[in-house]
Amino acid sequence: MQTGPSPAVLDAFGATAPPVLLDGGRGRTWRSGEIVLKPVDHPAETAWRADVLAALPETDAIRVPRPLPTRTGTWTADGWEAAALIPGRTDPKRWNDAIEAGEAFHEAIGGLARPAFLDTRDDWWSRADHDSWNPGLAPADPTLRTLAEARTPVALDHQLVHGDLLGNVLYEPGLPPAIIDWPPYWRPRSWAAAVAAVDAMCWNGADESVLDHWSHLEAWPQMALRALLYRMITDQHATPGPWRPHPAYHPVTAAVLRRL
Repeated sequence: MQTGPSPAVLDAFGATAPPVLLDGGRGRTWRSGEIVLKPVDHPAETAWRADVLAALPETDAIRVPRPLPTRTGTWTADGWEAAALIPGRTDPKRWNDAIEAGEAFHEAIGGLARPAFLDTRDDWWSRADHDSWNPGLAPADPTLRTLAEARTPVALDHQLVHGDLLGNVLYEPGLPPAIIDWPPYWRPRSWAAAVAAVDAMCWNGADESVLDHWSHLEAWPQMALRALLYRMITDQHATPGPWRPHPAYHPVTAAVLRRL
């Protein structure tokens, strides 16, 4: 059973309603009235992200959840963070809308400097991100090896991006899309779009036309290649024991390789 925020944590953020576990959020996100709470994975990242989102100007293109400080002015309490609830529902079938929302979000954060915590963050996703861009990567798995060997050098500007867009955009009639659960990466904007496109194809029923729809983005074939490699290597890191690619990866691999 998931353990929710303690009474002390709720009190620290001024939350008074009984906490209710929300869908999504890796099964760890809770709602108390109009406040959303979740455990902190990386304290430095959490504090940095809260500073950024608290100061990000409002736009007509996107919404973001505003972080809430504790009664003492900190961004965390006993390993938890909180944000104001914003209306909307996710819809991973709206892949083009998610990518468009991501483009607007990346425009809004495009001037931010690279944070130092990216050099020390160590989890499945960060390791897979590093591996998928490492020119010396030599995987034992034949599918991963084919993808790795198909990479060619790219010279693109890197910036802060959202590395998991598709399931983290909220839609509400009459309001701009909202970007939630931001895992920051320092990669080209087109890479973030490609991750969403790959996720749409692998798990949400998109056909390969989504690759063609966004083919105008910078170095798109190589970004799609790296995005697929990133997702597959993440899956590999998360799998104890021997690993084989999920069958969902096979048609996406073929579609990506055909466009190189």
